Amino acid sequence: MAAQEPLVFTVTRKSPELIRPATQTPHEYKLLSDIDDQQGLRLKIANVQIYRTKNEVQNLDPVKVIREALAKTLVFYYPFAGRLREGAGMKLGVDCTGEGALFVEADADVTLEQFGDEIQPPFPCFGEFLADVPGYGITLDCPLLHVQVTRLKCGGFILASQINHTMSDAAGVVQFLTALSEIARGAAAPSTPPVWQRELLSARDSPRITCTHPQYDQNVPVIDDLPVRDLRSYFFGPNEIRAINQLIPPHIGKYSSFDILTAFLWRCRTRALQLGPQEEVRISCFVNTRAKFNPVLPKGYYGNACLNPQAVTTAGKLCDGPFTHALELVKKLKQGITEEYVKSVADLMVLKGRPRFSMPRTYTVSDLTRAGFGDVDFGWGRPAYGGPPGCGVEMGISEVSFYIPHTNKNGEKGMIVPVCLPASALDKFEVELNSMLKNNSQVALIDNTSLPIMSAL
Repeated sequence: MAAQEPLVFTVTRKSPELIRPATQTPHEYKLLSDIDDQQGLRLKIANVQIYRTKNEVQNLDPVKVIREALAKTLVFYYPFAGRLREGAGMKLGVDCTGEGALFVEADADVTLEQFGDEIQPPFPCFGEFLADVPGYGITLDCPLLHVQVTRLKCGGFILASQINHTMSDAAGVVQFLTALSEIARGAAAPSTPPVWQRELLSARDSPRITCTHPQYDQNVPVIDDLPVRDLRSYFFGPNEIRAINQLIPPHIGKYSSFDILTAFLWRCRTRALQLGPQEEVRISCFVNTRAKFNPVLPKGYYGNACLNPQAVTTAGKLCDGPFTHALELVKKLKQGITEEYVKSVADLMVLKGRPRFSMPRTYTVSDLTRAGFGDVDFGWGRPAYGGPPGCGVEMGISEVSFYIPHTNKNGEKGMIVPVCLPASALDKFEVELNSMLKNNSQVALIDNTSLPIMSAL
């Protein structure tokens, strides 16, 4: 797609303020779980919700509505108004001080229409809608939640937020945003009461590592001097998934759409990087473990319950071997997540000193198609876009390909997948996408337009 001139606009922000809970909340110290308390989660995760104007609420100020709702929501989610402290053994806990969450009011001299027909990542201007605030650090002794609400000239608005990842995973973030939106629409309390109970995911009294966890390998060489990376998004609808499915021999068992797409992208991405055949490569998938427990975790649990297991192979086996090799690795990766696996991870954190994730040569994916970001309604209807602003690199963390639900301009439902690679490798990645699909005998299943089959949006 031809490059477009960058959109130039100005965002005017007021001074940051701390929003305290609307009423007095307990002042107590609450330990995080050992799944929360991982070195790899000591960072901020970002989210952006974009809303169009709506005639029924055109007299309402979204900044005022959300500011007031935030104070009321923090009564129920009062740990978000506290501060993290670190104790013995690097153990994190929340000092529920009620100091408040960070809130910024802003205005932008731009309309939503100026962003184009389809609104999806990458958002190169995301920093304007969630600007850095001095004193808002990554972990200790600073606000755990940062919200900026930016009014647009058209009457719409953008709510961008950051939450300290040790507090919540994507499901927990959606639960909090949903509670905030319900109270913004007039509810007295969230429909799903929040549940802390972090002890459910803490290490056992006699910790023991009973499973294999390559995602915490500490002997993987660090790759320095990574080149500058580009970020592009791709749309995958039912036609593309069916075409990829034709790469699988008919006698092989069935695989989910997630398995098929993840194996396909991992293979294309690795080929694009042109690694040596003996170089080790990894795939990592975030898996929600809430339903893996017996009984399942309580409804309303908003801590981290997603794990990112890894599978390991070589670039040669992945790129030159049968496609089913990648498929089986992805499928078994998810199937291996049990309650015992989760407990083994929690115990590993205590026994191994909370090691970081092993990230070199790792492709990480996170399926957000059912997360619910697109259902968060503050009174302005469903968002034009809801979800992460990109691959995570804009927040200074390792890149992740999120699977984000999306309906394209032709009305076709599918998903947006942001991919981050060095510029030269990203061009090769697109060649691999097109080559693998065009060489397929079932290419007619794809809606072939004037754009390449897999064109950047």
